[in-house]
Amino acid sequence: MDERVAFADEIFLHQPNLLASVLVQQRMGASYPQIDVLLNLLFVVYQAMKISGQVWPMLSEQTQERCLQRLTARARFVEALNPELTKQAVEQQIKEHRECYLLAYVHGTLGEHGLLAVRTEAEKYLLLAALNLVDCVADPKVTRSPANARRSGRSETRR
Repeated sequence: MDERVAFADEIFLHQPNLLASVLVQQRMGASYPQIDVLLNLLFVVYQAMKISGQVWPMLSEQTQERCLQRLTARARFVEALNPELTKQAVEQQIKEHRECYLLAYVHGTLGEHGLLAVRTEAEKYLLLAALNLVDCVADPKVTRSPANARRSGRSETRR
C-alpha cells in the first residue's frame, strides 16, 4: 500500500491533471473498486511514460479536453454500428493507435472488470477517463524530448 501511495504522490508531482481525471470519478458516481481499476491503469500509463526514454511535459487540462473530444467523436461513430462492425472498428482503432499496446492493455483490463459494457453513467465516465489517459499519452501535439535533454520552459504543444 505504501508503494502505491508513493507512486500516486510521484504522479501528483509530475502529472497532476492525469491523477485528477482519476480521482474525480468518485464525484461522477464510480465505486471505489472501479476507481481502483482506473488508478491501476494510470499507474501503468505513467510507468510507460517513465520508461519511454522521453521527458514529458505536464499534460494540461486543454490536452485532456482535446483528446476527449476526439475520443467522443470516435465513440459516436462506433455507437451507430452493428455489433460486428463495432468489433471491427474497435480492433482497427487499437491497431492504428500510436500507443496500440497500451490501448489494448487498457481495453483488456476494462473488459476483465466488466467496465466496457457501460451500464451506468458512472461507468461511461470511467471508460472515457481510461481511454483518454492513453489518448493523452499518444497525442501527437504533445512535445516530448529525449530523456538526456534538459527540461526547458517550452510549451506542451507544438505551435
